[in-house]
Amino acid sequence: MRVLITGGAGLLGAKLAKRLLERGTLANAQGRQTPITRITLLDVIPAKGFDDPRIAVVTGDIADAKVIEAVLTPETDSVFHLAAIVSGQAEADFELGMRINFDATRLILERARRNGNKPRVVFTSSVAVFGGELPEKVPDSQVLTPQSSYGAQKVMGELLISDYSRKGFIDGRALRMPTVCVRPGAPNKAASSFASGIIREPLNGVEAICPVAPQTPMWLLSPRHAIDSLIHGHDIDGSLFGSSRALSLPGLATTVQDMVAALERVAGPEVAQRIRWQQDPAVIRIVNSWPGNFVTTRANAMGFKHDESFDDIIRAYIEDEMKTA
Repeated sequence: MRVLITGGAGLLGAKLAKRLLERGTLANAQGRQTPITRITLLDVIPAKGFDDPRIAVVTGDIADAKVIEAVLTPETDSVFHLAAIVSGQAEADFELGMRINFDATRLILERARRNGNKPRVVFTSSVAVFGGELPEKVPDSQVLTPQSSYGAQKVMGELLISDYSRKGFIDGRALRMPTVCVRPGAPNKAASSFASGIIREPLNGVEAICPVAPQTPMWLLSPRHAIDSLIHGHDIDGSLFGSSRALSLPGLATTVQDMVAALERVAGPEVAQRIRWQQDPAVIRIVNSWPGNFVTTRANAMGFKHDESFDDIIRAYIEDEMKTA
């Protein structure tokens, strides 16, 4: 099995690669677990922390056709397309968001089509495909009405994944990821970045600013379960998706104030007191357009899992990121 991971230097890309190396196999086109012989990590910066002969680190522009031709060959069995311009940046820089979030996605799918070997393609979509007037719990059948450029770009990617799969060019799956939290490292330009920041920074003894109201609903998934979902989404039979290859993953429905309460329970009141509330209208506009709860009957039936509590998510972050730092 030869695997390509775009965004391979990012949080999910790097964690996915490490998990795949440990696991050693993925399902091939016939659904049989097959040894992984090569994982190519493509990103604009080099992926670090790998010392395994199965890893190939490639730097380059994902929207450059020559780069994609070099890394996505007829021998590539599987693609995890994780690379993206995050929500806040895609809203601020429309041209860049379209180039990376849409143009590059179509470039990858076109290359796969021309290769002719029908690879499995896992595309990370987002709850940002929904927006506007929404029910309390959003079903998979909900009309897609994104209220951000990022959301619109993810919708277009979902439609391409479904159509290229319908035509038999790829065996695709578009997985709508909840907000992944808690992310290690520095904040990024995603509108949801605060969700990790208000936990990560206080745990590290640093003050954090929360730019949204305490009652803001959130739909969350830990990095652990995010990686599990990507691998499970890859390995299941594509026919289980039915007419739409897009699927909302199960997540944890909570609110920002409940997240802070969980932080206090796990780490103590002195840690939670490092959060300062200072609303940012630009962040609020984007985040409030996202739904905070879903009906995930399809995903549940297909075996996807989620975190049971935000306390568990915080403890997982401490165990995975702080105890090994």
